[in-house]
Amino acid sequence: MMVLYSGSTDPFSQRCRFVLFEKGMDFEIRDIDLYHKPEDINVMNPYGEVPILVERDLVLYESNIINEYIDERFPHPQLMPPDPVERARTRLLLFNLEREIFKHVHTLENRASSDEARVKAREAIRDQLTGLAPAVAKKKYLMGDEFSMLDIALAPLLWRLNYYGIELPPAGMPVQKYAERVFSRPAFIEALTPSERVMRK
Repeated sequence: MMVLYSGSTDPFSQRCRFVLFEKGMDFEIRDIDLYHKPEDINVMNPYGEVPILVERDLVLYESNIINEYIDERFPHPQLMPPDPVERARTRLLLFNLEREIFKHVHTLENRASSDEARVKAREAIRDQLTGLAPAVAKKKYLMGDEFSMLDIALAPLLWRLNYYGIELPPAGMPVQKYAERVFSRPAFIEALTPSERVMRK
């Protein structure tokens, strides 16, 4: 059985929980206190971070790598495109999300970040998400009508906008409507921890 070491408030762990519930498979989630991590976390991941996925002798870390492995291991429902060209494009978009948006999430999640850095991170996230509005205004999900790994990657941030103190401008309204479509998925709701449920009013 797969075991996911997960932070109950960690947005990157939430991605992996979301995928596991989408797949509807047997797995175990072990909640890790991010500020009092057990020593074996550093043994499994040299960076000392969650999420970590363990299956027999395999140990994986980094949420997008974990999620691609789960998707390939349990191909139904498929979350990455079957076509190699489209799959490569999706991987590139996932990479862009990390570089353009989620690096700022790391700033907001880091207790040591300065107030000035937090303000800049909020502004950058707001602007990047607003820039996605035209892409989701006429489509159900980021890739069109099909729910995909891109939606899973972005969902934890969208859930935390109020929690992070980020308010999208009127031009970002299509992103809010898109977020509600993702939040209505049963797997998303199941994957929420009690701590995450209270992040959004």
